[in-house]
Amino acid sequence: MTLHLRRAAATSLLCGVLVAQPLMGTAFANPLDALFAPTSSDSAPGQPADAPRFAGVDNFRDVAGTGAGYTGADGGHVRKGLFYRSNAVVPDDADLATLEDLHAAAVYDLRTPDEVSAKPDRVPAGAAYVNIPILSGDLTGAAAQLRSPEGARAFMQDMNRGFVTGSGERAGFRQLLTELANTDGPQVVHCTAGKDRTGWASFLLLSIAGVPRETIMSDYLLTNEYSSASIAATRAQIVAAHGEQVAAIYTPLLGVEASYLEAGIAELDAIHGSVENYLKDGLDLDGGIIADLKDTLLG
Repeated sequence: MTLHLRRAAATSLLCGVLVAQPLMGTAFANPLDALFAPTSSDSAPGQPADAPRFAGVDNFRDVAGTGAGYTGADGGHVRKGLFYRSNAVVPDDADLATLEDLHAAAVYDLRTPDEVSAKPDRVPAGAAYVNIPILSGDLTGAAAQLRSPEGARAFMQDMNRGFVTGSGERAGFRQLLTELANTDGPQVVHCTAGKDRTGWASFLLLSIAGVPRETIMSDYLLTNEYSSASIAATRAQIVAAHGEQVAAIYTPLLGVEASYLEAGIAELDAIHGSVENYLKDGLDLDGGIIADLKDTLLG
């Protein structure tokens, strides 16, 4: 099995295909729908509102964080209400109405065609839908090769390294960042679980804004809190269908661990030395695009 297919399988599993396609011969229902009710998104007076919480889109959040927003370059705060990160955009009617109140200009779907067809987005009115597929391959077949939790973790680490070294991955992130820079208004970036491809995109945006890496890591790990109910439900589905031993193998794929993002960052540092060099040399981004993103993020 090639490294490309291993990364593809890992991303597919982690972004939700695990519960939508057969695993070792058995299909099981998708538990990623409506697992907790929306909660209040009140902010302190004078602060932009936090991102709303949705019943069926549990990992929807503002790239800038909550409260005043993450602190970036020169002590400025990352602007809220501009870039959102999410899992699959499949809101119910009530949540769709709330989502439309954000007036998103575009929704960027980083999933493969198979993922999209399994769970199509419900795009809010007025938003352009842009599919930028990242990764491909025989996802189910490659996933079936996993035999240990350590192997699953290696999958995740390989996948994050691939965001640095893979030509298709780099082309996808180049297109995404270019679209984000050239589009006015709030925008949503997502994959299926909103944590791996979307997590790397968020890492890049926050790095452009000058947010410290320890803050970026804390933000990355928030998936385990936002999606805790769906992660637990998915694991229970695997136990019911395949037993505890198989569930233990696949558990590392359901959430995020620091070592996953760290693997990608280490690869980036080793090859390019800095995020700026990765953006310019690895993604072949024009300096003007990077400057526009920084200006937008810090306002």
